[in-house]
Amino acid sequence: MKAAVITFPGSNCDRDLRVAFERAGAEVVKLWHKDEALPDGTDLVAVPGGFSYGDYLRCGAIAAQSPVAHAIRAHAARGGYVLGICNGFQVLTELGLLPGALMRNAGLTFLCRPAKLEVATADSIFTAGYATGQTLSVPVAHHDGNYQIDPDGLRRLQDEDRVAFTYAPAINGSVSDIAGVLSGNRRVLGMMPHPERAVDPDHGGTDGQAMFASLAGALIGA
Repeated sequence: MKAAVITFPGSNCDRDLRVAFERAGAEVVKLWHKDEALPDGTDLVAVPGGFSYGDYLRCGAIAAQSPVAHAIRAHAARGGYVLGICNGFQVLTELGLLPGALMRNAGLTFLCRPAKLEVATADSIFTAGYATGQTLSVPVAHHDGNYQIDPDGLRRLQDEDRVAFTYAPAINGSVSDIAGVLSGNRRVLGMMPHPERAVDPDHGGTDGQAMFASLAGALIGA
């Protein structure tokens, strides 16, 4: 499995994401925001957390216009896998790869702490290492993680089993407590919590390991 981890000006979780993939046995290549193409053989593109371009204009909006954004869109269009975490989730909504938008948290507070998540579906390459209904503890660190979508869009996500994770209990005002969503073909996942920060017991927990192990197990040799 070859994973390409993108770095934008202001990214701060790109190294954590690279380490999480490498521990799962993946080959990782690093890309800069000005790169215009992915390396041959890339299976998955990972868009990390942080504050791309300082979150100016709107979180993820400038990143969605960067040179590498065209390569991410093309990869997704041909059925490649894409993972966006925190700011990466915001970027994927700005790219139009996932529906909805991430707004300021309820209470206008920055949240930085472990959060309880419930696995809403195990029917994806990202969540297959978990059981539906399983409870996880995964760190969050965001100010604009309040996921919003119109009623018809929410109904579509729920009817198509595309809600990947929910907060349990609610923490930031997200509609239906949504913490992560899948694309229609289930090959793109965006989530606000940071599974890459939950792969080492010395960091307080390992509930994120199963995601990276599931991806590597499914894509190594694919």
